[in-house]
Amino acid sequence: METKKSYTALKVLFSYVALLALVVTVGWFLYSENVVYNKLEDKIAFEKTKILKVSKLFSNVYKTESLARQTIQSNSEKDFKNYLIETDSLRLRLDTLKQIVTTEYQKTLLDSVTFLLSEKTKNIKQLKEIKNKADDETSVNNAIDEITKMEFNLRKLELQDFTKNPNQLGSYQRSVLQRYVDYLNSNIPDDSTNTLSKKASDSILANSKKLLSTVKLKAEKKKESLNFEENKLLQNEMAISDQLRKVLRIIEREIIINSIKNNSLKEKSLKRVNEIVTASAVIGLLLTVFFSILIVSDYSKSQVYKKQLEIANFKTKNLLKSREQLISTVSHDLKTPLSTIVGYSELLGNSDVNTKQSYFIKNIKNSSEYITQLVQDLLDFSQIEAGKISIEKVPFLLPEIIEDVAQNIHTVYKQKDIDLIINVDEKFQKRIVGDPFRLKQILTNIIGNAYKFTEQGHIRIAAYADEEDTFTISIQDTGIGIEKANQKLVFEEFAQANENIEKTYGGTGLGLSICKKIISILGGSLSLDSIFGKGSTFTIQLPLLFDNSQPNLNEANKTLRNTKKNTFIVVDDDINLLNLTSGVLKQEQHQVFSFTNPIKALETIQNTHFDFVITDIQMPEIDGFMFLEKLKELPETTFKNQPVIALTGRTDLDLSVYKDAGFTTVVKKPYSPKILLETIQHILDHEEIPVAETIENDEDNASQMYSLETLKDFLGQDDSALKEVLKSFIENTHDNLNLLKTAVSDTNHDEIKSISHRIAPMFRQIQAKEIGEILKTLEKEDLNTLDIKSIYSDLEQKIIVLFEALKQEI
Repeated sequence: METKKSYTALKVLFSYVALLALVVTVGWFLYSENVVYNKLEDKIAFEKTKILKVSKLFSNVYKTESLARQTIQSNSEKDFKNYLIETDSLRLRLDTLKQIVTTEYQKTLLDSVTFLLSEKTKNIKQLKEIKNKADDETSVNNAIDEITKMEFNLRKLELQDFTKNPNQLGSYQRSVLQRYVDYLNSNIPDDSTNTLSKKASDSILANSKKLLSTVKLKAEKKKESLNFEENKLLQNEMAISDQLRKVLRIIEREIIINSIKNNSLKEKSLKRVNEIVTASAVIGLLLTVFFSILIVSDYSKSQVYKKQLEIANFKTKNLLKSREQLISTVSHDLKTPLSTIVGYSELLGNSDVNTKQSYFIKNIKNSSEYITQLVQDLLDFSQIEAGKISIEKVPFLLPEIIEDVAQNIHTVYKQKDIDLIINVDEKFQKRIVGDPFRLKQILTNIIGNAYKFTEQGHIRIAAYADEEDTFTISIQDTGIGIEKANQKLVFEEFAQANENIEKTYGGTGLGLSICKKIISILGGSLSLDSIFGKGSTFTIQLPLLFDNSQPNLNEANKTLRNTKKNTFIVVDDDINLLNLTSGVLKQEQHQVFSFTNPIKALETIQNTHFDFVITDIQMPEIDGFMFLEKLKELPETTFKNQPVIALTGRTDLDLSVYKDAGFTTVVKKPYSPKILLETIQHILDHEEIPVAETIENDEDNASQMYSLETLKDFLGQDDSALKEVLKSFIENTHDNLNLLKTAVSDTNHDEIKSISHRIAPMFRQIQAKEIGEILKTLEKEDLNTLDIKSIYSDLEQKIIVLFEALKQEI
């Protein structure tokens, strides 16, 4: 199952990695194409800018050519200046375009455009000069016409007489005309009288016309030359303009070709992007489908395995439940006849028997005690495995616990030559808080093993406080020891260090396992250090918490007494325990109102002042929790949150459950008068209330049928009161047994549980443990799984034996 699960996780991880790799790869390709696409966009925009500039250049060229034609036609300086301005503007735009073109060929073309513009400007200048020369012929013709007019009017002549605008003449025409005027004026007298003859005047005028005609002929010849040159320059001008437009078209074509190329690359880039996205989508879909099939396949398999595991788990739970039930049933079935054997052994031992019979009785008793211990180990192990073991925290003296356990076990093995050495730190003269019963159970097991596996030498028990908040108890023996390879084995269930131990010494192999588990629950640790053939040392470490509620040992041994007398409401459906509890309180001079019916108690409370309420938890009509709820519903003038103490024999509920319900504290049954009075005193003193310790059978009375010690604590040394209580107990029990017998015959399970609960506390109070366990079984177990009639028969027989013994007490 785990292997399949790990493969599924790897497949899921690999699918995510594959999809992530696909996303990264596609992202990288798309990013690369995006970079290329952006560059192409920039290039296209750049090329568009160049095309726009070239278009503007064409416009400027056409405008320049228009101005050039206008300048040639008008031969005006103003038009020429406008032409030059436009040409300079065109040249600047060419320079700007030259800075943004990318190829050397385009730059060369632009340089050629600049050169053509320069040539064009020079050509226009030359044409302008030719135009000026062409005007000389007109001036000479005008001079001839004027000489003709002067033939009739001789006077001093001036240039204005021959041309209207002498300043517009060329230097050559002007100098020829001026010499001619001077020549004429030299032959004209200073006065206005005509002293020349007509023949002389005619001769002068004729020569002048002849001279001017000669000049005209030369001017005409020059004009023909100028016209040829002008035509040549005009053709050159047209060629330059065509060449200029051609160059610009080439540049424009180059730019358009680049733009088309970039657009083509852009379309290819977009196509690649589409192809990449499509391919990635297809690959992603295929990967998703592929891994989905794999994962769904594994998931379906895991569901099958899960169902199989659930079935196996269900079977395991049933097996564990069956094992627990089997252990409980077998233990009960063993303990019932064992209690009978022990009871009759006690009766035989108290009767007149001879030595041989006494020996037989002793062997019976020892065997019974041994089997009882084995059964108890099984029950403890079952409770620990089920998590039903309860831990208490009450103050106790560690030296007393160690001394009592060690001395009791030493008495059992007094025939062995073993020295018992106990060393306890003086710090433990002060009480510590913990679970003394569980500590006794642990020490009994470990010290008992030390005596069991040690034939001679010593057993050393030491207790000391550590530097941290822990204390250590070490049990060292000089016994057989444990081989290193088997040291871990001794802490396992149903295991021995070697196979010969069970044959030689007996035991189930549960003791140390139980001890280790209990110590772990207590928050401590158990370790072993052993040398085979020389002995072993068990070391227990537990949390250390000193009890600061009582300042010294002497005060701890004093019985706490109330200085103030209070009024108590006591509710318990067991009349015997009700009388015992009420009797203890009355001995302390308290006023007590006792009730077996909670409803009557509530009716009395409404008209009675009280200071405390003590109530049983499991009652037939109204249990303790419901009783407290109804108590809270009373008016505030009646119930003022007085302390409410719970009495219960239940072990399945924690203190927090009672606290949450509103109880001040809880006292577990069976309990002693001292425990009850100490609890009340803690409440009155507003001190921290420890969980009251239940009374458990110790090593001395484990094999006894009953014990009246706690009952005597309730009643004091008054034997008559003790006899009365016992008589009342026997009578009430007979009545309840008759009711129980009827319920068993009718198979009325609810009535069986109710009666068992009602009579069990008193049996526990006198520490009739075996009967108490039987009643507990009838009270708590699923009775459908039990042979109720057989259990009742054993219970009746056991009670008869007990009552025979009690009658002897009476």
